[in-house]
Amino acid sequence: MATDFEKKVTMDSSGFVLLADMVPGIVQEIRYYSTYNFIGDRIDGYEEPVAICTKEAARALKAVSNELNVQGYRLKVFDAYRPACAVRHFVLWGIEDLDLRMKPFFYPDLEKQELFVKGYVASQSSHSRGSTIDLTLLDMATGKEVDMGSPFDMFSEISHPDYTGITEEKYANRKRLQKAMVRGGFVPIDNEWWHFTLADEPYPDTYFEFPVASAYLKR
Repeated sequence: MATDFEKKVTMDSSGFVLLADMVPGIVQEIRYYSTYNFIGDRIDGYEEPVAICTKEAARALKAVSNELNVQGYRLKVFDAYRPACAVRHFVLWGIEDLDLRMKPFFYPDLEKQELFVKGYVASQSSHSRGSTIDLTLLDMATGKEVDMGSPFDMFSEISHPDYTGITEEKYANRKRLQKAMVRGGFVPIDNEWWHFTLADEPYPDTYFEFPVASAYLKR
């Protein structure tokens, strides 16, 4: 018998767009297309290094981008829509105890199983609903990422948005991103400074399976 989660999975990509088409100048470093991620392999379903999201999330992010551009920053995206098959890849990796290649870089103080227990890696991800974004700020004057006190996908207490054991400047950088995203209609979570979901997401009960590639979108 199919689970509730399986019943909600669809390949319909008609409500999705390439983020770069909607947000000119956005920087993309799609980590799960590369091998530099917490698993160490390209993740299932990532066929092209592009950010895809729902039209609604893209429109909201465009407004955020415009606001931050005036302040001298650009948005840099690490991940957006994530196929349900990619989430299954994460779960299967979590079962394999022997694969610890990337532990020193992404979860040095935790065991693999703790990543799921503590909510850093989900067995059902909001990313698969298409309106969740992982991102940071890029300083337009230097062309470099703004220092947030910890890198993307560092699974540790230091990555919690309200963690105060970092410099005032790094903490202020996190708050600048968070405030802009919240004003734009996105909701943060309490354990990853880079993670935001559109509050009024169009598909709150649907998970998508189509691969991350422009060929699957209607343009």
